[in-house]
Amino acid sequence: MKKTVYGGQALIEGLMIKGTNKTSIAIRKTNDEIEVKNVTFENNIITKKIPIVRGMVEYFRMNVQGIKAIMYSAEIAGLDNIPSSKLEEFLIRKFGNKFNGILLYFAAMISVFFSIALFVLIPNLIIGFIGGSNTIVNNALEGMLRLVIFTVYIIASSNLKDMKRIWMYHGAEHKTIHCYENNESLTIQNVRKYSTKHSRCGTSYIVMVLVISIVIFSFVGWYSPVINMIVRLSLMPLIAGISYEIFKGLYICDNKQSRF
Repeated sequence: MKKTVYGGQALIEGLMIKGTNKTSIAIRKTNDEIEVKNVTFENNIITKKIPIVRGMVEYFRMNVQGIKAIMYSAEIAGLDNIPSSKLEEFLIRKFGNKFNGILLYFAAMISVFFSIALFVLIPNLIIGFIGGSNTIVNNALEGMLRLVIFTVYIIASSNLKDMKRIWMYHGAEHKTIHCYENNESLTIQNVRKYSTKHSRCGTSYIVMVLVISIVIFSFVGWYSPVINMIVRLSLMPLIAGISYEIFKGLYICDNKQSRF
């Protein structure tokens, strides 16, 4: 049976589940009621059929959708009661209703920049400073350092109280997806018996991106820090697209599904 392959994301006191052209967001309010919001989005058929390009588009779109969902969850979960700063009040007066949209895309750009800076640029600068003249060795060391930083980041964030709560929702999401993919009714009793681990987890995709970047960067040489940064930034969309295709192919082969 052909089934839609769902994905999701943990939010503040809730989850977002994404289908082919709709996302559902469920957030626990301060009174323990569950607020549910369904959002329909345009599924670009043209880009969806172009290998690698669809991965680039999906990577950026998921960043935007994810950040928007997190901002919404913070509002519903009651974390938006922090007094506004004078700068925020000024921007709201100046841009009015457009402020939230501007803030959303700004936050998406900051998120992407932070990820690239932490997992791509900083490792390159460190290895450029301590490394030798061998391009292959430098790229291998850079890749290993990138994986170490990512591992430390996951462990450190998992030990923060607020992040632990989000990781618990992340595990609940995986259990639910497992239950759906095993053709069982989505009841609490059925969902509970499944594993919190899932092969199609977004964390696995990030690891795939890091591994593919090691291979791609090995073919582009090693230059000055500025040139290295420009080259790596330019190649990140391509790497995201290639990783998407490999990730998709592995999942389809493993589960014999025809849709992603």
